[in-house]
Amino acid sequence: MRLKFIIPILALTNISLLAAPSLESKPDDAHFEKFQPVKALAIHGLLLKKGDRLAICGDSITEQKMYSRIMEDYLTMCVPQLKVSVRQYGWSGEWASGFLGRMTNDCLRFDPTIATTCYGMNDCEYHVYSDHIGRTYQENSQRIVESFKAHHVRLILGSPGCISKMPPWAVNNGATLEQLDLNLCNLRNLDEQLAQEENVRFADVFWPMFTADYTARQKYDPNYSICGKDGVHPSWAGHTIMAYAYLKAMGLDGDIGTFTIDLKRNKAKVSAGHKVISAKDGEFEIESSRYPFCPCEAESQANYPTCGQDATNSENSIRSGETFVPFNEDLNRLMLVVKNAGAKEYQVTWGDETKTFTGDQLTHGINLAAEFPANPFTAAFAKVDAAVAAKQAYETKEIKDIFHHHGSESLTEHTDKVVGHAEQDREPLVTAVHAAFVPVTHVIRIVEK
Repeated sequence: MRLKFIIPILALTNISLLAAPSLESKPDDAHFEKFQPVKALAIHGLLLKKGDRLAICGDSITEQKMYSRIMEDYLTMCVPQLKVSVRQYGWSGEWASGFLGRMTNDCLRFDPTIATTCYGMNDCEYHVYSDHIGRTYQENSQRIVESFKAHHVRLILGSPGCISKMPPWAVNNGATLEQLDLNLCNLRNLDEQLAQEENVRFADVFWPMFTADYTARQKYDPNYSICGKDGVHPSWAGHTIMAYAYLKAMGLDGDIGTFTIDLKRNKAKVSAGHKVISAKDGEFEIESSRYPFCPCEAESQANYPTCGQDATNSENSIRSGETFVPFNEDLNRLMLVVKNAGAKEYQVTWGDETKTFTGDQLTHGINLAAEFPANPFTAAFAKVDAAVAAKQAYETKEIKDIFHHHGSESLTEHTDKVVGHAEQDREPLVTAVHAAFVPVTHVIRIVEK
């Protein structure tokens, strides 16, 4: 074992060396007392490059195609100028060693330029942490990092998530729920250390999910489970936290656009990706080729989370996930700034919704994406999301059924022919995503109250 890995293992077992590592802040509650999450390095600069090909790699949590779907939605619609293409490579039950064994065949053959990983949940073996578990995970993670770097792939090394209740398959393993999460926290720290040593980005999935699970139980419902019904596989709220971790690690600045409206002159100025169609009597028509991220759709939408009354209270809600991380503040700012707003209050109508704001609020600027979760973009957003979901569903079939024949064997014969046919079937799904993403024309109406 390389010497550089000895220090974090000893630190995790509370053996004092030269100095204790800096830790992430944690709530002052006994629930967190034994957890020692090493502080992650701050993210500086945009990791993405125009035309990047992103590989989203992981186990069954990735194969759920939820955080990967949020990420592809965001990259497709919120930052279309980057022209990032996406593939997801989730494989149920996979360990880091499993991906290592298939990454050349399944992933590297498509020449990704950037990748994210999310392993550790199965690597923890659902037991109390041991040096063997840590060393095995380190070694395989190190080899994954080295392989990606050898192929000039920029990497975001993601930590495992947490476990929010004892999964049924681990009840007889001799570990408490707390011990399972301590195990995962150890693996999270090893990921952070490896990312520093190898100069790759780190996405902290564990700690935001672990703290959110505690907060949700206090704030919403004692039975709220950030990691889903089985305690391991999150619903939309948990996947929102995961997507946030990876998108932040990419260094995205969250600036979707700014609409600056002068009420006195009845004029509007908009940033790149948007254009003014008309301005008359307090109504401003704008065409946008960049969307804000939309967390929900009308109740009738079947394939996307709905904007129900309990949306912020439900673990099956993106809006609920947004209450645990600063998603809108950091990643989803579509700002409305109003000049010459001299009155005390104004009514702002955007789409079917109307809200009241003070003149001072409008002068300083409001985030339309946060204030209007259901907005003129939601229907268009849901259509693109449906196309993304269909494409990612095929990508699971392509890898697991076509390349690996239901997981029983690797692709070894007639490689080019099989891959070529599979890619021909995938291409219309890619085209459908681009075809669904069209400019949206919308109206902002501002009336003195």
